[in-house]
Amino acid sequence: MMAHRIQRRTFLGSAGAAAAIAAIPFARLQAQAAAELPKIPIPPPISSEERLARIAKARALMQKNGIGAIVVEAGPSLDYFTGVQWWRSERLTAAIIPASGEPIIVTPFFERPSVAESLSIPAEIRTWNEDEEPLKLVADFLKERGVAGQAVGFEETDRFFILDRLKQQLPALNAVSGNPVVRGCRMIKSPAELALMQSANDIMLASLTYAAARTREGMTPAEIDALIAAAQKTLGGSYDDGLILLGEASAYPHGSHKPQLVKRGEVVLMDCTCSVHGYQADITRTYVFGGDPTPEQRKLWDQVHRGQQLAIQTAKPGVPAGAVDDAVRRLYESWGFGPGYRLPGLSHRTGHGIGMEVHEPINLVHGEMTPLAPGMCFSDEPGLYIPGKFGVRLEDCWHMTEAGPKFFTQPPPSIDKPFG
Repeated sequence: MMAHRIQRRTFLGSAGAAAAIAAIPFARLQAQAAAELPKIPIPPPISSEERLARIAKARALMQKNGIGAIVVEAGPSLDYFTGVQWWRSERLTAAIIPASGEPIIVTPFFERPSVAESLSIPAEIRTWNEDEEPLKLVADFLKERGVAGQAVGFEETDRFFILDRLKQQLPALNAVSGNPVVRGCRMIKSPAELALMQSANDIMLASLTYAAARTREGMTPAEIDALIAAAQKTLGGSYDDGLILLGEASAYPHGSHKPQLVKRGEVVLMDCTCSVHGYQADITRTYVFGGDPTPEQRKLWDQVHRGQQLAIQTAKPGVPAGAVDDAVRRLYESWGFGPGYRLPGLSHRTGHGIGMEVHEPINLVHGEMTPLAPGMCFSDEPGLYIPGKFGVRLEDCWHMTEAGPKFFTQPPPSIDKPFG
């Protein structure tokens, strides 16, 4: 974990400085970041041995839940179990993992060499040509393994055409949710996964801090985002764009299409993600640019900070995930916000699951009864929003241990030290 400190004077600047930054090619921004940022260690990617252990756990969960096989199409879960990094299109690429024996990968014939490059477990690759039905390959495999008559689990993000066309091949198909298997594996992070997430969080916070120190009056969200991207890529992270909200736009959790410029005395909200070897970080910082916060800005920031602390204090092993959201919402309602998800107040959940995806099950939201358990990872981001004025969001991610929750990054102590 790195220590970060930004002095308020570094926020001061001019429209001319902003224009100068806008004119700098991205390669030069990266070179400047490389010269000024310390290196952050990056752990190795997930090993084949760990993926084989995941397959073994998946098999055990299938047997426990009476599932004969699961179908996992291209996306994070395919990478999670097999290492295959592929995108979704109308052409099926998927893994079929049986409760016993090795899985197979089904993919188009012409994609076989590319798919094989990232496959990191023993698995036969079965291919189909453009005039053939890929779901017949799936059906044939289920028959070979003697599980076509058993329950077949589908990951919750699998697209409808897969189920629909497999039913055409197997009319008696007993399709069930694959959640007990896929969620049962992915929700509990291993030490190797936690190490990658820690690295991603360290890089993300360093990048936000770097960009904030170089933000100038008159800059646009895109110009601030370019500074974040340059820092993050220099440090070894993968960046997919950030959410930079200025002034009134900060009152709307996912922003506004209206033109925005950095102005003295207004809120800057930076909500960005970072990926390291496929594992995500998600951090938000809110500060006031170029001057002392108003009493209203300071009060709202302090209230959000208190809500974030209450969330982490409420999260304990065995506590229902929804209880975290409920505790924060009760506190906010006692101050006159809401009630519930109404505005002004907290209009979104207190946090979301995170891992290979920025948003993944489960969420810290009212009604979620899943008990918190060691290895689960979440964001903690109970913002407050006043439409027409401004909003504040502070977000740090954490993971549950046997002894309780542990932050990947420490929340800032005050609006006067917005990056710690």
